[in-house]
Amino acid sequence: MVALLLAPLLTGCSIGDVRRPPPDRTAPSPRPTVIEPSPSPPAPAVELRDVRVPVGKGYERPYVEFVTAEQAYALFASCPAERDCPAVLYATVDGGRSWRRLVLPRVVAENPQLYAVPGVLMLLAEPHGRYTSTDGGRTFAHTNGDQEPVAWRAAQGRFQIDYPTGRVVRWAGLRATPLPAKPPVPAPHGVVEARGLLVVAGVDGGKPYAAVSTDRGRTWQSTPVPVPDGEVGVVRPMVGPDGEARLVGWPPDRSGFPALWRYLGRWVAVPAAGHPARADSVVPLTTGRFAVNGPDGAGVVADGRYDRLDWPVAPKHYLTLLADGTLVGRAPDEVLLATGPVGNRRWVRVVLAPA
Repeated sequence: MVALLLAPLLTGCSIGDVRRPPPDRTAPSPRPTVIEPSPSPPAPAVELRDVRVPVGKGYERPYVEFVTAEQAYALFASCPAERDCPAVLYATVDGGRSWRRLVLPRVVAENPQLYAVPGVLMLLAEPHGRYTSTDGGRTFAHTNGDQEPVAWRAAQGRFQIDYPTGRVVRWAGLRATPLPAKPPVPAPHGVVEARGLLVVAGVDGGKPYAAVSTDRGRTWQSTPVPVPDGEVGVVRPMVGPDGEARLVGWPPDRSGFPALWRYLGRWVAVPAAGHPARADSVVPLTTGRFAVNGPDGAGVVADGRYDRLDWPVAPKHYLTLLADGTLVGRAPDEVLLATGPVGNRRWVRVVLAPA
């Protein structure tokens, strides 16, 4: 009787098959988490200022020289279809948005050339001599001979090298005065003023040399420059936008990558691991960096490495730095201008052509 009563009880407690169903082999396996790479920063926008001016038929594109981000001159002087074509000069004071024609004192010359720095415009008109303007091209003074006009020489910087003597001279107005002491640099190539220092650099026997003065040339101190791999043909002192003194040393044939130095109380070599075999132009940037351009495009030397830049600069652009801090990339058919801090530069492409 007990057995009969237990049987239904055990049957009522049964909960069936407690095993889990087998997994569905047709269901997709869960995907592993994928970390997407950070997107590359967008290429900088470039404002185009494309202007056509009336110069006559047959002229090729002009040579354009910017003095500041706003002021520039343009010389139309090449017209292969005609001989003795008159040169045509234009100027802008609004960064290439508009151009006005200037009156040239000599319109026909052999191989006319244009040079400009802040405050002075000079035209070379062979065999007639040089024409110099200090009022933006409204009037010109004429000089003959091999020596450059005094106004032009004075505008090249307050401190300059007098190459025949190897001394540094100081310009005040139109007069140059030698500094008291001669810098102990063989064959000096240039002088700059940086953070209260005068810096002179040169080359002797393929090695770089430099000296600094803290008292405006009354005394000089030799400052050893670390010798790079390979011979150096030219050493140019430069000043970065932050006022730091730099050196750029080019190989004798200018076919390689330059040696770079910073002045941090002493000259310190700037490594550029991964740099291309060749560079054509170099400009100093802030915090010890350098911008470089060449056949492989634009790059930056920073923290001991060379890295590519996303600048709108092509190998054809030759980089320079204007006195007002504007970065310029000059090419035969256009000029690039970059203003503002490195991380937020404003780019402008200036194109000027015959109408």
